[in-house]
Amino acid sequence: MIDLIGEYSSSALVGVVGGILLGLAARLGRFCTLGAIEDRLYGGSDLRLRMWGIAIGVAIVGTFALIATGALPAADTLYLGLHWNPLGSVLGGLAFGYGMALAGNCGYGALARLGGGDLRSFVIVLVMGVAAYATVSGPLAPLRAALFPIDAVTDDRLPGIAHGLARLTGLGAPAIGIALGLALLAASLASKALWQTPGTVFWAAIVGAAILTGWAGTSYIRAHGFEPIAPVSHSFSAPLGEAILWWMTGSVRPVSFAVGSVAGVWIGAFAGSLIKGHFRWEACEDPRELRRQIVGAALMGVGAVVALGCTIGQGLSAFSVLAWSAPVTFAAIFAGAAFGLRQLIEGFQPAE
Repeated sequence: MIDLIGEYSSSALVGVVGGILLGLAARLGRFCTLGAIEDRLYGGSDLRLRMWGIAIGVAIVGTFALIATGALPAADTLYLGLHWNPLGSVLGGLAFGYGMALAGNCGYGALARLGGGDLRSFVIVLVMGVAAYATVSGPLAPLRAALFPIDAVTDDRLPGIAHGLARLTGLGAPAIGIALGLALLAASLASKALWQTPGTVFWAAIVGAAILTGWAGTSYIRAHGFEPIAPVSHSFSAPLGEAILWWMTGSVRPVSFAVGSVAGVWIGAFAGSLIKGHFRWEACEDPRELRRQIVGAALMGVGAVVALGCTIGQGLSAFSVLAWSAPVTFAAIFAGAAFGLRQLIEGFQPAE
């Protein structure tokens, strides 16, 4: 494949494949971060949070199996190749979670809804992508770099949970990672309600597998190609901005995994909405709702860059390598979303 279409196109194709799986999981499996948080806080159900646990567990086990075989160089990944900035994880996660509540979706969820014909999500995708790139390399970049500096790791002390435990115990990081992944899987699967709907288990596992396709595919291309392609997996913050830039300037910049991933989610979500018969065009009729979504999308774009990832980037891809940033950022996103949801609900239904 590399010889036929080149490294960059091959990387984009890997992104498309994993993205399609994620898009199908969103539309057919109802895999959604904000939905999981809402269900837990206001619906009394932890079913979709358990889906997240299954997806993370599958991703951890598979990723550390790749690391064990040498197929994935852990130090070359974004989440273990940079020193962790705890303040960035907390503040960025809080901003992202609050913005997610305002917008009604994260970047991944907005792409999935766009695949079902929701034009409101198109606004969220555009604003989030522009805000993310403004923070990565635009006018906000100097401020972001000054407040949340991040340096490359230059020794073997990778900022990961499994690698930290390996230094303490003398055991191998892959063995520790696989054991932690299996423990999380077992805990997440320990629910009778979950097994009453086995489809949820299937789609959660598919999400975990989608993360593995990113790591395995891009690592293979890096090992067998000549272009400087880093091993990556899915995230939907800065990649939204990268996809927007590519669609505008594709003749002067190579296609990438990020572009393929964004396109794949839309394709998978579109196919899923057709399968379920849910495709329909929707638009925003309330200016206040649109304003809230624009503000929320901007907060998500900035917050995700500061935290080095969104609900998928930190909540799945970073978790799959057990980076220290993953649980902290995910907890901050949960807290920010919980605060935002409470504010919205009390605003529309004031307590008497």
